[in-house]
Amino acid sequence: MPGPDRPIVVIGPMGAGKTSVGKKLAKRLGRTFVDTDRVIVRHHGPIAALFEEHGEERFREIERDAVADALLDPASVISLGGGAVLHPETRERLRGARVVLLAVTPEAVAARIQGTDRPLLQHDGLTAWQEIAERRAPVYASLADFTVDTSHRPLVHVVDDIVRWIETEHA
Repeated sequence: MPGPDRPIVVIGPMGAGKTSVGKKLAKRLGRTFVDTDRVIVRHHGPIAALFEEHGEERFREIERDAVADALLDPASVISLGGGAVLHPETRERLRGARVVLLAVTPEAVAARIQGTDRPLLQHDGLTAWQEIAERRAPVYASLADFTVDTSHRPLVHVVDDIVRWIETEHA
């Protein structure tokens, strides 16, 4: 198994499975796992409240700092919030990491986001998700070193694909 020379960062739209895949990938590779959304919640409180009280711009600054801290550990697998890639400094920092994009279809994500408290989906649910995902797609694609679809596949198969890619990258 390749050594931990660079962090592995999991990006993608809301509901793609970044946290679930990231956890399983970290365990499989014997790396530490960091979910930047959970770090933010631990230090600043619920994300929905941050959005409401301080706005998206301030939230993205907090998120930028959480990502920067997480990237300091080359032996980590890091799951980013769907919009973390919107901050230019975060995009620049990701250039030194292995970036895995998790893609997902709207049909597959519909059940995953039901009953969510995600601030950007509060009004239009799946329609809002589609608009956000389409708007962010070019940014995700520009950062991704490897892309895997999580729509209808067991997580273990998604993780297998990522591990194979990492092993091939080091061959």
